[in-house]
Amino acid sequence: MADSAIAKPTPASAVALSDVSIAFRLAGGGTYTAVERTELTVADGEFVAIVGPTGCGKSTLLNIAAGLIAPSSGRVDIFGSTLGALNRQAGYLFQADALFPWKTALENVAIGLETAGTPSGDARAQAQSWLTRVGLGSFGDRYPHMLSGGQRKRVGLAQVLIRDPKILLMDEPFGPLDAQTRQIMGNLLLDLWSADRKAVLFVTHDLEEAIALSDRVVIMSAGPAAHIIGDWKVPLARPRDIGEIKLDHAFHELHRDIWHTLKAEVTKGYVQTEGG
Repeated sequence: MADSAIAKPTPASAVALSDVSIAFRLAGGGTYTAVERTELTVADGEFVAIVGPTGCGKSTLLNIAAGLIAPSSGRVDIFGSTLGALNRQAGYLFQADALFPWKTALENVAIGLETAGTPSGDARAQAQSWLTRVGLGSFGDRYPHMLSGGQRKRVGLAQVLIRDPKILLMDEPFGPLDAQTRQIMGNLLLDLWSADRKAVLFVTHDLEEAIALSDRVVIMSAGPAAHIIGDWKVPLARPRDIGEIKLDHAFHELHRDIWHTLKAEVTKGYVQTEGG
């Protein structure tokens, strides 16, 4: 009797949005459909960037994946389980700093563990280790106003990663930074990510940043009723240096291909925001 092959179960996606729509009620009556019938999956360990025009619902998708907004229709699954509340397996890094101004860098990083019940001494020891990993080992006693924008982002990154989330949700985290600091932060993020390959959903307006960081680049249409109109795999070897990878011929070919689709949507979004 021949041995029968036993099929291995397909691993559940870290994030799966199935036919998701989100509509908001307007103050004067009626509704505004921000996102319509969107499908998106992020595999465990995959780095996916979302790019699209202003107001297209990129941040809305992150908030849905975080459990901060419930979809009007459709379903959200996290590692195969339907999400019905706050996503406790995700860490969220916002564009704006989320540091407590009255706490030091060390205290800001440790607080996530302390509020979860970790003894203060243990939490602060781990916080010091994370500050060292993000290059701020000697800055633990500094308050946020004493740090540069890039340094505050490093603290914020350590603040999220110390809780060891399985999913990272990042909403234009490097947007306010200058070009050189963004590049440094991008390389730091890739170094930290490569250590354990968490699932990442990264929102950005910067197509070059999206390609340089990610495994896939997803493009959203202009709103209202925004939806995904393109999904490209990034065929660039890892590990990567963001500055060097942008000189690669394959990088420019992919950028040209994606921009051909994105350009029209950016123009539509601009016209809408200008009231044209």
